[in-house]
Amino acid sequence: MTIACGALALSAAVQATAAPAQLPAMKAREASISGLSSGGYMAVQYQVAYSGSLVGAGIIAGGTYYCARGSMLAAVGGCKGADVADLAALTRKRADAGLVDPVGKLAAHRVWLFSGTLDALVPPATVADLARYYAAFIPSAQIQYKNDLAAGHAMPTDSYGNKCDALAAPFISNCGYDAAGQLLQWIYGPLKPRAGGVPAGKLVEFDQSEFLAAPTTHGMADTGYVYIPPGCESGGAGCKLHIALHGCVQDIGTIKDTYARNAGYNAWADNNRIVVLYPQAAAIAPMPNPKACWDWWGYDDPDYSVKNGRQLRAIKRMADRLTGA
Repeated sequence: MTIACGALALSAAVQATAAPAQLPAMKAREASISGLSSGGYMAVQYQVAYSGSLVGAGIIAGGTYYCARGSMLAAVGGCKGADVADLAALTRKRADAGLVDPVGKLAAHRVWLFSGTLDALVPPATVADLARYYAAFIPSAQIQYKNDLAAGHAMPTDSYGNKCDALAAPFISNCGYDAAGQLLQWIYGPLKPRAGGVPAGKLVEFDQSEFLAAPTTHGMADTGYVYIPPGCESGGAGCKLHIALHGCVQDIGTIKDTYARNAGYNAWADNNRIVVLYPQAAAIAPMPNPKACWDWWGYDDPDYSVKNGRQLRAIKRMADRLTGA
């Protein structure tokens, strides 16, 4: 009995310390990105830096590209009063210098924006600035801006989370509104109805250190998640890729897989063969990043907003693995 118990304990210990899975190599296409709050700001940095690899973006409570200008104070203030024209001009200069992809690549993107009327952290004016920024590069017919829902600062869903006006963990709110579905359908066009019941795909935790050495010292977690729907398990040919960036205090170290399972993307992924990549940020406490936000203002890297930025480059490497780029 003692020997058997010891063997079981050893087996459990081995399983507990087993290395995380490797992100699978796939050939998904039509990549897009979305994000909430710090994930929304970061998604904008990624979209501008790597516009040639994307078809569109969905931004929930996020602001204009490089609006923080490397300042934590500007970031904490939500980039209120950003000089949109100056930031658009800066974007063009960076593109000419090769620091970000050519701005002409943005012209084909489809962009979906959301701002809750009760959002006290990222005010509607900040998202309105972002809409004006996009208008400098993208035809207005390709931009949709939802700003008439009495929602607080959270990911809006139609079936999971807090009350719609709440400001509380896990920052997912049941607003009777499916933001994930709305943004995916705007980016990709008509999709098959989302699946009902328990998602049929598989949520896999994978090793992020392959894409950024010592990730926790740079504001990224050791592991991230990828959702692989039915039909994409073997190579992903014919599948799409969507990158979904969580907000502050929605990371794997704080709420585990709550965001990846309940933000609303996976049910749409099941019936539409969309692989969903959920990269994970991590806290650097007590400073400069105690809430596991993405580096969209430069707490770790002065190059955070260009192609050479550590976190952006790591996410791009993950995307390249999933698209075979």
